[in-house]
Amino acid sequence: MQADSCVGSLKEERLRNRRKGGTHSLRYFRLGLSDPSHGVPEFVSVGYVDSYPITSYDSVTRRKEPRAPWMVENLTPDHWDRYTQLLRGWQQRFKEELRHLQRHYNHSGFHTYQRMIGCELLEDGSTTGFLQYAYDGQDFIVFNKDTLSWVAVDNVAHITKRAWEANQHELQYQKNWLEKECIAWLKRFLEYGKDTLQRTEPPLVRTNLQETLPGITTLFCRAHGFYPPEISMMWMKNGEEIVQEVDYGDILPSGDGTYQTWVSLELDPQSSDIYSCQVEHCGLQMVIQAPQEWKIILLVTRVVPVAIGLAIVLAGVGILAWRRRRGEKNRVFYHPTSSDQ
Repeated sequence: MQADSCVGSLKEERLRNRRKGGTHSLRYFRLGLSDPSHGVPEFVSVGYVDSYPITSYDSVTRRKEPRAPWMVENLTPDHWDRYTQLLRGWQQRFKEELRHLQRHYNHSGFHTYQRMIGCELLEDGSTTGFLQYAYDGQDFIVFNKDTLSWVAVDNVAHITKRAWEANQHELQYQKNWLEKECIAWLKRFLEYGKDTLQRTEPPLVRTNLQETLPGITTLFCRAHGFYPPEISMMWMKNGEEIVQEVDYGDILPSGDGTYQTWVSLELDPQSSDIYSCQVEHCGLQMVIQAPQEWKIILLVTRVVPVAIGLAIVLAGVGILAWRRRRGEKNRVFYHPTSSDQ
């Protein structure tokens, strides 16, 4: 079953991802570091189709290399040689531009400079394109291809804006690349990797309990291992959808070409309701009932202090320590760190 054919069954208002159904993207990320002693190359470039890495280059290997088997099979050695030379030039350019920014900001030490360029092919056949830069992880300057201009976020970025807008030929080139060449490459890569990029993998779903804060127990419904990323998840109470009390996680790449996400719900200690998690993905619908032991856990939490007090009185001596197990608090965020054009 192809990825594009599955989205019609999903409820749009519950899709927790910016990508529309059937949308595909080509993105290139570049990262420059002012102090490579942190164990990372001073320049890295990585290309992605959707969530799949397809190319890479770094200042250590100084070679652009394929990261997907279907890229190796369909592109000749001349392609890799030509773009290797281009990226060596970009490596030097990034070093110079980062030094320029540090001088204007009066910065020293460790700093980062990033570039993202790419395009999207939407389900209805329309396209989008984007090109932007960041300094120390914050937006720095963004290209507006419709007006052939740059949008600067601060006074230093305005210096760059004036310099780059003086080259009208370069602005037009970037517009053409985003609207035409990028889309052409994306369509080519989608054909090369269609067995991977247009497949369907159903989610693996589980529910579990966590004490997220002292005295607060939360039900989680987690889905992972699914592709494409369009998915609908919701908590049900006694068979009815819950809207207000539910917290939704982002849909994030798992690192193996699949995605993961979650929805959570804080429990009412007085409740006797039945909770279940409903998941829809590419026409597949599943309902997973929440574990009923949460009622036991909440009951024990309420009576334990009394039981402990009674035990101390009866024993006459000793100190009892009650250690609550802390729930998981870390959340994963996806930040691609590296790109090439």
